Amino acid sequence: MMTFHIEPTDKSLAPAASEKIDNLNKPLKSMGRLEDLALQVCLVQHTLSPRLTHPCHILFGADHGIEHEGVSVAPRSVTWQQMLNFAQGGGGVNMLCRQHGFKLRIVDVGVDHDLSSCPGIIHRKIAWGTRDFLNEAAMTQEEMNRAINVGVEMADACIAEGCNVLSLGEMGIGNTSPSSLWMAELGQLPLKLCVGAGSGLDADGVNHKLHVLQQAADRFHASHAVRTTEDVLCYFGGFEMIAALGAMLRAAEKHCLILVDGFIMSACMLAASKLQPAVTDYAIFCHEGDEGGHRLLLSLMKAQPLLNLGMRLGEGTGALCAYPLVDTAVRMINEMNNFNNAHIDKYF
Repeated sequence: MMTFHIEPTDKSLAPAASEKIDNLNKPLKSMGRLEDLALQVCLVQHTLSPRLTHPCHILFGADHGIEHEGVSVAPRSVTWQQMLNFAQGGGGVNMLCRQHGFKLRIVDVGVDHDLSSCPGIIHRKIAWGTRDFLNEAAMTQEEMNRAINVGVEMADACIAEGCNVLSLGEMGIGNTSPSSLWMAELGQLPLKLCVGAGSGLDADGVNHKLHVLQQAADRFHASHAVRTTEDVLCYFGGFEMIAALGAMLRAAEKHCLILVDGFIMSACMLAASKLQPAVTDYAIFCHEGDEGGHRLLLSLMKAQPLLNLGMRLGEGTGALCAYPLVDTAVRMINEMNNFNNAHIDKYF
């Protein structure tokens, strides 16, 4: 696996940043979570005058072998159909990128359909979907490394254009299943606490999904007496998830903010944090989705998401919805006057 060198943010700047925030012409702590956000951005960028430049959103698409086991209400054909829709500008992710000024990259890392002639899609297909992890590992170590490299490549392309705030999303029917298994295995939790309805399963469907995933977990445990993080990633992961993980690690290495979307991207951040614990210093957890287990997943990383809108669309839409709050926090620390300059008595 590629080696990353991610440094924790330098907390020595925290007292000066907190003092600047406290001296803005407002009651103490009256801007709530926006003040926490402003402090985090200052520490990531190591400045008292942070800026957000050239925001980018990367959407990785891939299919999953486990989908053949009936763990999703939607068929896998929806993956490639949505990828075409995104390329034509018609998805929720497209609308939000336009609204908030994000450059969108759409990347095929493993869709089970030939998208090579489609303009607007970056072609980095590793395979035509992963293998069915009910029976065997979803991918090889070599395939995992290739997916990580795709994520790094895409993050580097954004950073080269001047991006310092990166948002990530995914498209892959069935990908709540590997996310649930990553959560259970890496978080050392009972699988039943990690499995939800995905794109709309009813109660019977969720029970079937749990049964299939538990069988897969049991077979994995039987074949892996010692289980590393890399083993978990390879055995259950999706190419789009591994690519997102690679992009997260590279973004943190380059001191960029990372906007973390819902359940699947939170599972990717959990995995990234098991490889490089300091990566969470750079993560802004944007949205608590409506997928079963997401709140518990966030608690594993001591994360407090900015929004809870009941969304479960994926694509990175929750992260994009939260971006204006990050922008507001940065504007607050840069544009609000302080007590001295405004000639207002500081009363605390």
